[in-house]
Amino acid sequence: MSLARVTVTHRRLLHVRTADGREAVARPARRELSIVCGDFVHFELDERHDELNVVAVEPRSSALYRTNARGGSELIAANLSLLLVVAAPRPQPDFFVVDRYLCAAQCAGVAAAVVLNKSELAIDADIERELANYSAAGYRCLRVSALQQAAMAALSALLPQQTAMLVGQSGVGKSSLLRQLVPDSEATIGELIRDDEGRHTTTATRLYQLPGGGEIIDSPGVRDFAPAIDRLTGSDLGFPEIEALAPRCRFADCRHLREPDCAVRAAIGAGFSERRYESYRRLRRLYERLSAERLAGGERRRR
Repeated sequence: MSLARVTVTHRRLLHVRTADGREAVARPARRELSIVCGDFVHFELDERHDELNVVAVEPRSSALYRTNARGGSELIAANLSLLLVVAAPRPQPDFFVVDRYLCAAQCAGVAAAVVLNKSELAIDADIERELANYSAAGYRCLRVSALQQAAMAALSALLPQQTAMLVGQSGVGKSSLLRQLVPDSEATIGELIRDDEGRHTTTATRLYQLPGGGEIIDSPGVRDFAPAIDRLTGSDLGFPEIEALAPRCRFADCRHLREPDCAVRAAIGAGFSERRYESYRRLRRLYERLSAERLAGGERRRR
């Protein structure tokens, strides 16, 4: 068996980069193998079909999961060291989606940064306030523009020695950023549709090698995102502000909703933004609903 890196995933079709730098088509040898972009895999040559069969996956240093349409956990990328959550003045940013990506990264032990693209456009006060809240929570916030090479310097400087992943809403310009970072990439650049919502322009998750060192994974844009509930830290759901405040709550199992003497609720508007708290409440409701549904499903199967 030989070792390779998975560079593209599209349904059951894979592209891998072998140790000698060759790109090849591959498929999982068994249906139960879960393989995603960023995985290191072992393969064997299928001479009859002139492709590679992936027979095993190396242990992952990190893994990013989301909740799928059935409420289960779906693996979306592996061996990341940095998640870049991209937003922009247009389309209108959904910071609840940004929060959920950040929570997924926090609970996966992956560093994360918020990247405001299209910084050449006017930035309103609401966006400025949200960036300040993220900075206060400990996240690095970068302002970049895919149209201005000089405005890419801070992002480029962050990437050497990293395996980073670009995520975010459709239309925020992830593919345009990728073109700047990897000039020979095959990313297509989309336009905004009339209602200011982004159009999907990326259909497969793909890993690129960066000219200055490191790697970057481009992923399809989303309308919504929910982290996998069984990968979240149940006490704080991946919010650093809550992790810092929770030890001061009266009850060790405080859910930070209606419990008395809750340090988190006491800090709302004074160190913990109201919108971020509302984001926590929404994710808490989803977490508890999906957990209850999963428990009920398990009980039905045992009967």
